[in-house]
Amino acid sequence: MRAHDGRNATHGTSHGTKTRSGDKGRHRADSEAAAPLKRKLYERELKQLHVELVKLQRWVVHQGLKVCIVFEGRDTAGKGGTIKAITERVSPRIFRVVALPAPSKRERSQMYIQRYVPHLPAAGEVVIFDRSWYNRAGVERVMGFCEEAQVQQFLQAVPLVEKAMVDSGIILIKYWLEVSSDEQTRRLESRIHDGRKTWKLSPMDLKSYSRWYDYSRARDAMFMATDTLFAPWHVARTDDKRRGRLNCISHLLSLIRYEPVEREKPRLPDRILDDEYDDWSTLKDRQFVPEQF
Repeated sequence: MRAHDGRNATHGTSHGTKTRSGDKGRHRADSEAAAPLKRKLYERELKQLHVELVKLQRWVVHQGLKVCIVFEGRDTAGKGGTIKAITERVSPRIFRVVALPAPSKRERSQMYIQRYVPHLPAAGEVVIFDRSWYNRAGVERVMGFCEEAQVQQFLQAVPLVEKAMVDSGIILIKYWLEVSSDEQTRRLESRIHDGRKTWKLSPMDLKSYSRWYDYSRARDAMFMATDTLFAPWHVARTDDKRRGRLNCISHLLSLIRYEPVEREKPRLPDRILDDEYDDWSTLKDRQFVPEQF
């Protein structure tokens, strides 16, 4: 049994060895940041990582593993793009993405974490939370959607809840994606002016933009309370989205020990021929999509 065989420094630590966020892979100073990763190299590396993710998927099903991955981070840090890179070549029935809307009136009356519990993984599933119960420690706290007493109650309770999750057999992996203030500004301005991205810009993004250091303080308080040995936070720099995605995927693969599941190589059977049936002529009176390209 093995974890993903990293071929270079971006591919995580030695097999089965966890390092606390910040121990290895300390973030570079801005002045030392690497040049943006070229698309050709990115796609080549991503293709190889996708092969490994498919192997992991088979192993998760074969062993009945329960994997829960939490993605949190700054606005525009690239959570959605990273999740898409993870899931685009695996089965959506096994890799499920959970992105809950704002709570309903009924949900607001429940125990805070209650609405997230039904989405936790069963055997043979990988559940990815695109934002999670940590909303309370971030946006809800900074934007005044909850009382400070509720935040403190949450920060005290969540390690206990996560310990119970881990003790039940869930593999809990938490990522925080960090982007610089300058890059966040560039990305938000792009969302304003690029018609393909305007849907990504919400009124909350604009209100939150001026609260950079409030979010920094909330992040640090969250880390202090919830960065535990059984459920540590892993911080990924994502000013270069391509590098960030590759680093997250290779790191994820390094955290779950897996091996290829043997199976017979499929072979297409011979197709039964019917020379008397013209299956193209039967379509001639149907409405076809105009072929403009």
